[in-house]
Amino acid sequence: MIRNNIDTIKIGYRNRRFRWIAGTLLLGMLTLSLCASLVLLGNHKYPIGVIIRVLLGEQIQGASFAIRTLRLPRMLAGLLVGIGFGMAGSTFQTILRNPLASPDIIGITAGSSVGAMFCILVLKTSGTIVSVVAVISGLLVAVLIYMLSKVGSFSGGKLILVGMGIQAMLNALISFLMLRASQYDVPAAYRWLSGSLNGMQMTNIPKLFLVLAIFGVVIILLGRHLKILELGEQSAITLGVRTDLTRLLLVISSVALIAFSTAVTGPISFVAFLAGPIATKLVGAGTPNEFPAGLVGAILVLSADLVGQFAFKTRFPVGVITGILGSPYLLLLLIRMHRTGGSV
Repeated sequence: MIRNNIDTIKIGYRNRRFRWIAGTLLLGMLTLSLCASLVLLGNHKYPIGVIIRVLLGEQIQGASFAIRTLRLPRMLAGLLVGIGFGMAGSTFQTILRNPLASPDIIGITAGSSVGAMFCILVLKTSGTIVSVVAVISGLLVAVLIYMLSKVGSFSGGKLILVGMGIQAMLNALISFLMLRASQYDVPAAYRWLSGSLNGMQMTNIPKLFLVLAIFGVVIILLGRHLKILELGEQSAITLGVRTDLTRLLLVISSVALIAFSTAVTGPISFVAFLAGPIATKLVGAGTPNEFPAGLVGAILVLSADLVGQFAFKTRFPVGVITGILGSPYLLLLLIRMHRTGGSV
């Protein structure tokens, strides 16, 4: 009897492992195909041989500018911020055990947006200063949400409600700044708030890659501990997990990914919210899904950018397309939670 149970457990483990590997490989291939599409497609289509020569460093009139200066930075930025949003969103949802616990729902993304809007509309600055202030304000808002949720007794539901309240306040502050701003500054602010890959430069890519390499690796390494935390505090402690330290490292890493990604592209809505649930459906719920969620985030950003560029006569920022995708899912989630008696 015991032998049969052990064999059943082993078969279940192998099946889950196979599903995770197959799903992740599928997501990886889809991500690579979207990356290639963004480099290949544009106002002028270049032969694949020309594109390869340009990527290898050869100077070809017209093609070098279009590929290296316009398409390649846009593709790399979409890939990196998509992975960052996806991993961070999935981590928050797992830690708080609630699908509503996404950084763009609980106010962290709005915190970065307020800092950026203050720089653009009040200080009249751009570039690096906007990015730095957006990162700092996002981190400060995350700390504020955590501290307010600790008043009395801490719970994940309380943190989500506090975050939603903070987000409403920050959105009102953004609206106030927009109303008080000069009409000449408002278009730039709207472009940033919509979440866009327009104007990406190669100078943005190294810092994005460095942040993702540091904090993304931390999240992946702590993935198994994160799954154990889902079992509950006492079970995790019994299994040898240092719960407070693990949770702190995961939260810091997730907030850093969200803040830096938002600082570069603006708030690309609902990517962090959608990536985790989609990845879980594909690779299963019994294995760490932070890396697959990152790939789903990249797929959402890259595919939305392709749709925004080429599917309509008017070009739309990537955040507009992801917003159209995410809003119905949020409504369906709220309706389902209401019907089942769930709560945040």
